[in-house]
Amino acid sequence: MGLRIHFVVDPQGWCCMGLIIFVWLYNTIFIPKVILFPHYEEGHISAMAVLCYYFCSLFCITSLLRASIADPGKLPENPKIPLTEREFWELCNKCNMMRPKRSHHCSRCGHCVRRMDHHCPWINNCVGEDNHWLFLQLCFYTQILSSYTLILDFCHYYYFLPLKKDNWDVFVYRHELALLRISAFMGLIILGGISGLFYTQLMGIFTDTTSIEKMSNCCEDISRPRKPWQQTFSEVFGTRWKILWFIPFRQRQPLRVPYHFANHV
Repeated sequence: MGLRIHFVVDPQGWCCMGLIIFVWLYNTIFIPKVILFPHYEEGHISAMAVLCYYFCSLFCITSLLRASIADPGKLPENPKIPLTEREFWELCNKCNMMRPKRSHHCSRCGHCVRRMDHHCPWINNCVGEDNHWLFLQLCFYTQILSSYTLILDFCHYYYFLPLKKDNWDVFVYRHELALLRISAFMGLIILGGISGLFYTQLMGIFTDTTSIEKMSNCCEDISRPRKPWQQTFSEVFGTRWKILWFIPFRQRQPLRVPYHFANHV
């Protein structure tokens, strides 16, 4: 899909990402088998409800995999610095390479990343200029999928009519309550954690500030909102078409905004 592959060798990141994939697989396999398909067969829910669940699941895993292997904005060893922007570049004191301002050196990955927000172990990758939009989509669709799962768990016991036909799978039939309790527990944990993370990410885009800049408190000029929110979101997602902000299958095209734009507006 036009992405440069970026693979981070980090066992801790592999474990965190493996846990996320396990939760996704658990809900993608058992929720349809326990709730969606049985209630659909008996006419309690429509086919649209089943399709919406699978669409949310597909968008969630797509944004996860793409964010984890996408190049976040790694700087080349010998970057070509435009003459008009040389004063807006600086020397990294860790890798002794020139980099644009607002870049940061990731000690875990071992290189500088353009407009790095943070290193996320849950995707085993940095969140930077080129994959920030995928990380936002991951947070968004994870919240939707977790909320949808919790609603289905609740409706199965308190709203839907009792099933007339027993589930054909013996294991699922015998452990139905335990499976749904595990699903609800994981949904609550993930929804709570992701909601807080998604809120901080949105506030960072609204104020045009990365998480590293917030923690360091070294960029008071950047921390002030200087651009309309449509502009900052368009720069992150690489397009001004808002409908494309929700599509994880496309290729991002940078808007070619100069690095020093925020200092001159």
